[in-house]
Amino acid sequence: MAITSGLNTIHIAPRTPKTARSPYGANESDLELSLLGEEERSEAASDLGDTEEQGFPIPEVKRPISNKDKRGIALLIVLYLIQGVPLGLALGSVPFLLREHLSYSQLGIFALTAYPYSLKLLWSPIVDAVYFPSIGRRKSWIIPMQLIIGSLMLYISLHVQTLLDNPEDNIYKLTTIFTSLVFFSATQDIAVDGWALTLLSHENLSYASTCQTIGLNTGYFASFTVFLAFNSEVFVEKWGIPLLTLSTYLRFWSVICYAVTFWLIFFETEGKEKEEDVMSIKTVYFTIWDICKLKHVQSLIVIHCFAKLGFQANEAVTSLKMVEKGLGREDLAIAVLIDFPFQIFGGWIAARWSRGDKPLRPWLWAFWPRLGFALVATMIVYWFPAPPISTGFFTFLVIHTVLSSFSSTVQFVGLSAFHARISDPVIGGTYMTLLNTFTNLGGTWPRFFVLKGVDFFTVATCNVTDAGSGLTTQIGECVSDVGKSVCVDAAGECIMERDGYYWVSGMCLTFGVAFLLGYIIPTARKLQALPVSQWRISSKG
Repeated sequence: MAITSGLNTIHIAPRTPKTARSPYGANESDLELSLLGEEERSEAASDLGDTEEQGFPIPEVKRPISNKDKRGIALLIVLYLIQGVPLGLALGSVPFLLREHLSYSQLGIFALTAYPYSLKLLWSPIVDAVYFPSIGRRKSWIIPMQLIIGSLMLYISLHVQTLLDNPEDNIYKLTTIFTSLVFFSATQDIAVDGWALTLLSHENLSYASTCQTIGLNTGYFASFTVFLAFNSEVFVEKWGIPLLTLSTYLRFWSVICYAVTFWLIFFETEGKEKEEDVMSIKTVYFTIWDICKLKHVQSLIVIHCFAKLGFQANEAVTSLKMVEKGLGREDLAIAVLIDFPFQIFGGWIAARWSRGDKPLRPWLWAFWPRLGFALVATMIVYWFPAPPISTGFFTFLVIHTVLSSFSSTVQFVGLSAFHARISDPVIGGTYMTLLNTFTNLGGTWPRFFVLKGVDFFTVATCNVTDAGSGLTTQIGECVSDVGKSVCVDAAGECIMERDGYYWVSGMCLTFGVAFLLGYIIPTARKLQALPVSQWRISSKG
């Protein structure tokens, strides 16, 4: 993808509003992380006998949305919006602000901030089982998490300028702060997902996934697309509007976070839940272990962990390289914003392709164009024109971004449909959450090594020209931060002899093609051909 929004690295999916019974005798629907759309949910329900009785379909009665559900929908959108803001900052805006001052190795350290959202499974059983009945099962976690999120954003706003003025010395502090911010947002997400299943009435549970899509994406793009545009001096001068600083932006969302939390404390009540509907922490972890012992699941996990490696150089570095070559941040923001509605449309098209008993087929097909677009993106960086960027070239970038995003969406939906098909309905929540965790991890773990690899394979030297004689002398490397600092002190110029980005991109693409042909295609076809019963731990005794 020529320009990536960053959301591709994290599998953010709507939860299935369905109560499932564990083989251990407890419900766990609140842990469910589902990718089912409305049609897939209907099909799943029909398989369980919910939509048909004695061969006759039950007519669907559409009722108007009650005022209670309308308030619940509005509340869910706001709660998802709050967790989308930190994601947009950590995965989108801040890396672009830091790129001017940090090496790719240091950006690789900051990329660790995405890990908490990919590893929610590790502590989601705790969030689901531990709470204060007097406050509410979900509010017991949402209220403190949002107070912490608001306080962290306020703290960052007061110190962000100092941190960004000298990011080389503060990279670990920045990483720790934003990792904590994403961690608390991920924890709030676990609780909000569970509350969505009881906040809305049964006939309107399908709106839970809609609330998540609207709220999370709005928060993400507000912190990435909108903020980058209004933080650009070129953009604000062109339109005659005030410059939006990161400090001001963070203070604004801190106030919003406090206000929403205040509303939850004093004006929003949570319904009581039956104690027998709460699955114990021990039971959930044992269920996860039982799933991992299935050989078919182990093969699928291997695919998940390495399938995204082929286009990781493109998704982690390409957009940063384009900004480095002269693409304005405001142009980047506009391109991502244009791509957003196409992602939604692409998801609808991909959902239709992924129906039936072979949902992995479009996922496999989309590998080739996605790898091809990654190769094209590498060539775009290599032949990137000197600024200013022409309208024709920018249009080409947008088209390339939309098409590569579409191939990514096809894969996302196809894999989601397969997960929904194979997950044991008896323990669907835990099953789906586990599979999605490894999907997330497959797009998260390589990023650190890809960014490190760019600097490792880069060869750059510092040339110092003597003012008197005009002779040029190489005084050392100019890749590491120490080398760059020495070069600046000596009034030298960094000359890049080999850009490690092309080496890393080539290695990723080569591995991607080899792994696709050698393992993914034959293994995925075998897994897809297995009867659904082979994926059930409830039938394994």
